[in-house]
Amino acid sequence: DVQVAESGGGLVQPGGSLRLSCSTSGFNFDDADMGWYRQAPGHACELVSTIRDNGQGYYAPSVKGRFTISRENAKRTLALQMNNLQPEDTAIYYCGRATYFAVGQPVQCPSGQGTQVTVSS
Repeated sequence: DVQVAESGGGLVQPGGSLRLSCSTSGFNFDDADMGWYRQAPGHACELVSTIRDNGQGYYAPSVKGRFTISRENAKRTLALQMNNLQPEDTAIYYCGRATYFAVGQPVQCPSGQGTQVTVSS
């Protein structure tokens, strides 16, 4: 079975940083394009960042320059370093397989618990 588990969310003040992590199992991670999604209350799910199997990252305009996606194939893990967080980044963040060029587009969020990120003073 495909399984993912997100962690690292929390409450942070505007301008702060968080690092999200995602562990995976049940599929060929090395060959998979992966992504981080987010869904805020009342908003469609957004694909904020993707990373190809070769490590090339892509970012939605809303997060470009602030977020960095990375992967560690040997550990089957995905990460998202988020800097200069703003209240509009508040959402539940999910990881999963992704279409790398769909960043910034409304998509269906993966199923799963995700991890809550709240940016507030």
